[in-house]
Amino acid sequence: MSDYELFATEAKAFLGERVYTDYLRRFVYGTDASCYRYIPEVVVKVHSEEEIARIYSLSDICDVPITFRAAGSSLSGQASSEGVLVIATHQWQKIDIAHDVGSIRLGCGVIGSSANDALKSYRKKIGPDPATLTTAMVGGILSNNSSGMCCGVKQNSYNTIVSIRVILGDGSVLDTSDEASVKEFLSTHEHITEALLGLRQEILDDDELSSLIAKKYKIKNTTGYSLNALLDFDDPIEIIKHLFIGAEGTLGFISECEYECVPDFEHKACALLFYEDMAHAAQAIEILAQMQDIISAAEMMDYASLKSMIGYKGVPDIINEIRPNNACILLQTESDEKANIQKNLAIVSERIIHIPTALPPLISDDESVYSQWWKIRKGLLPIVAGARRVGSCVITEDICFEIKDLGAGAEMIQELFKKYGFSDNGIIFGHALSGNLHFIITPVLSDPSERANFEKLVEEMAHRVAGFGGSIKAEHGTGRMVAPFVEIEWGKKAYALNRKIKHIFDPKNLINPDVIISDDPQIHTKNLKEITEIESYLDGCMECGFCERVCPSKNITLTPRQRITLQREITRIKANIQKGDTQDLALLQELEKGYGYLSDETCAACEMCATICPLEISAGKIALKNRSQNISTTKEKIAQMILGNMKSVTSGARLGLNVVNFTSKILGKNTVLGLNNSLRKYTHVIPKISHNLPQKNTYKLENKPIVNQASNTADLKDTPHLKHSNNPEQHLAVIYFSTCINRSFAPSEKMPDARSIQEVFESLCKKANIELIYPKQIHSMCCGKAFIDYEDLTKQNTQKNIALRRNESR
Repeated sequence: MSDYELFATEAKAFLGERVYTDYLRRFVYGTDASCYRYIPEVVVKVHSEEEIARIYSLSDICDVPITFRAAGSSLSGQASSEGVLVIATHQWQKIDIAHDVGSIRLGCGVIGSSANDALKSYRKKIGPDPATLTTAMVGGILSNNSSGMCCGVKQNSYNTIVSIRVILGDGSVLDTSDEASVKEFLSTHEHITEALLGLRQEILDDDELSSLIAKKYKIKNTTGYSLNALLDFDDPIEIIKHLFIGAEGTLGFISECEYECVPDFEHKACALLFYEDMAHAAQAIEILAQMQDIISAAEMMDYASLKSMIGYKGVPDIINEIRPNNACILLQTESDEKANIQKNLAIVSERIIHIPTALPPLISDDESVYSQWWKIRKGLLPIVAGARRVGSCVITEDICFEIKDLGAGAEMIQELFKKYGFSDNGIIFGHALSGNLHFIITPVLSDPSERANFEKLVEEMAHRVAGFGGSIKAEHGTGRMVAPFVEIEWGKKAYALNRKIKHIFDPKNLINPDVIISDDPQIHTKNLKEITEIESYLDGCMECGFCERVCPSKNITLTPRQRITLQREITRIKANIQKGDTQDLALLQELEKGYGYLSDETCAACEMCATICPLEISAGKIALKNRSQNISTTKEKIAQMILGNMKSVTSGARLGLNVVNFTSKILGKNTVLGLNNSLRKYTHVIPKISHNLPQKNTYKLENKPIVNQASNTADLKDTPHLKHSNNPEQHLAVIYFSTCINRSFAPSEKMPDARSIQEVFESLCKKANIELIYPKQIHSMCCGKAFIDYEDLTKQNTQKNIALRRNESR
């Protein structure tokens, strides 16, 4: 019998405060981008492989299932858990580029776009390019075998993986790049290697099965385990390495991986091609698919997709001219030679010119233009989610066909929309160059008929896609959504192989159960989100997590999507109580008590989340609204005092840091942390002390005049992308209004670079030959963030800053 209480107690012995059993954090940390709502019994945050091994051991002892989670951007329920949710994110940030830039080694918590940022100056990137690349982490990208717009099947994780480092259910570590690790594994895990080689022989002895597996992976396929690993490799280590790709965390934990670096071409151009309908667009795709040597992507979007874009920033005006049934292809070509771009476009035009178009094409090689087109395409899912009906849930499916069947496949989805009543809220789009289509429907699951129609649509879709010989899941992973249909796609013999693979690595079925392999034929319809209506400016959120990477509090308390989902839960419980259901009254009190610190006090209200959200939703407004409703006379007096004594307040903050750091050295950091935690049980007025406190900022702020151009040229070699004037008579100057927080604090001494932000910015200005000027009264000034809750004080602060600057200029 599962013993979660014992698990939590034992886990706290080595994880401390990183074990969460309160309902609030179990609920919000359990949130992911899928259509499922699972609330884990326990949530833990892990920082090391040793901790993962101990979690495995506790899972076995307490008989509790565990699920590994990175960004939570998965769409098919594979990162949801009703057992123990294990979060591995900000402590798994290793980025190590090989000397020849042939490969890059990454921790599982590295965001995909961060890996590409590290490779950008080398004009390289990782192969997978899912639409969620700016939020999805490498652990999830690998575990789903995510592909995307440009990578197809040639540059997905399966085909560009160099090595992986995994922790198996028994706590053992296998690093496939380490000869010693491989040798030890082969000697201690012979039962696994022999079992896998036995499965391989079973396939080789069956021509029909071998042919089926070979055929299925010529197109995108993430239904079930990567059976092609058993056919493609005779080395058991290579088999294991590739089986973990797309295994969705059901076989073990991937802590690191090494990707092959692929070219990121210098020059790109895109075209928007408009067709009368999806059938004509599919005809063009059949031709374009034969030119993948010059075309890197071709995204197909139906009329409903295009219609949903109208009114969004960056959308070209021509979208307003679309007519019912029109479809569009967003095409990209790329090369290191600019002349090749126009040549490629000419070839494309010549070969598809006979297919009638609905509107004039748009073509651009201007990154600022075509990047907006891609931004809208990548944001289609949350954009459609934002426009959905009140109370509806977002269901997204992901299928693949051979190119010859693409048009018929799209027509089949349109038929299902009409048959089950989703023509008005369903859209079809996808990576058509790979035969890969996505579709979205937004049923109101609280309506019995809509729920039944959703279930019937998914089941019929699975059977009909399998009838085409296609993939029921192309790149989003099997998850729970397709687990009941794996056998339908693969047949009994191949499905039996899937079950055997799971048993080899996880005989007790404790690692992410009910994902890929499930004995529950209705698992895909259980625990679906039923959306509670909240404030209109938040209602559009589908909990995709795009916002999380820019949130300052993401590693401290909650993230924007977690704050929004907390609002929904509080609203839901209040509504039930008003209807007379008082059984959740204690739960509501718990949520409202935790809300103050976790959602309100620790939200910076910086609204950075809105800058990256496709719908520009600001979760910061939740805190701003709450604070404006809870302004007390005492708080306002304190704020007034801070405004009038900014220089003294920042000096006091530096002094406080000095005292805490000094005390920690005398008494020991753990003692000070323990004392701080004890005091904070009584009041949150006392600031929280963390393990990695910043240092006080002692850097002296002085103007930095421009230096001689010649003497500064050498510095510019490190920043070749910066432009500077060769005319000594012309130069740039900036006035640096450094904030009170940055004037008070410098990075922790444990940081690789402990310089203050002012010193770093001054260094950048020096390299760019830019004069830097600090306002003389900078230590008495404030940007106003501290007074955002007080309208009168905000005005006073603005007037004060203006007055101080005027006095300087006299």
